[in-house]
Amino acid sequence: MTLSKEERQRRMRLPRHKMSEQDPIQRGQNFEEVNQGYPPDIAMAEAERCLDCANPRCVSGCPVHVKIPQFIACIAAGNFLEAAQILHEDNSLPAVCGRVCPQEEQCEKVCVLGVKGQPVAIGHLERFASDYEREHGEMHLPTLPPSTGKRIAIIGAGPSGLTAAGDLLKYGHAVTIFEALHVA
Repeated sequence: MTLSKEERQRRMRLPRHKMSEQDPIQRGQNFEEVNQGYPPDIAMAEAERCLDCANPRCVSGCPVHVKIPQFIACIAAGNFLEAAQILHEDNSLPAVCGRVCPQEEQCEKVCVLGVKGQPVAIGHLERFASDYEREHGEMHLPTLPPSTGKRIAIIGAGPSGLTAAGDLLKYGHAVTIFEALHVA
């Protein structure tokens, strides 16, 4: 879809939506996530900020080349489960990447809106679609082939390592992930 000049300018003026956080006193009493995620109305409002660029730099800024404008357009239209399906086409673990991927240094860093203001909250929207699918939809787990008997070690539990592990499991390989950070 090509946006009119007026619509493009309107979207450029829309503010970025912050994700709500758990109250500091409450979070001192539990082990739940600090960031609470977007509710559907805020996710749709944030998704509406996307300019649907002809040459989306956000996709080239993403290490796994997620179809960012397409999944965001689905969220803006209220098609949350379809957004999750689009994410799964390129990313085995979008709920994880929506939380730990350094979007501010990758896809969001190259978002056109970030030139004069705040980029679209791509990571928050990825998390929203994945969480919505888990809570309201049918999670489509891939059918795994028979084991190949091959064992593969992945060094690093970042987004790339987790994605590689997910993809290798789809080929029937046994995968072990090793991570140096956050050791007990």
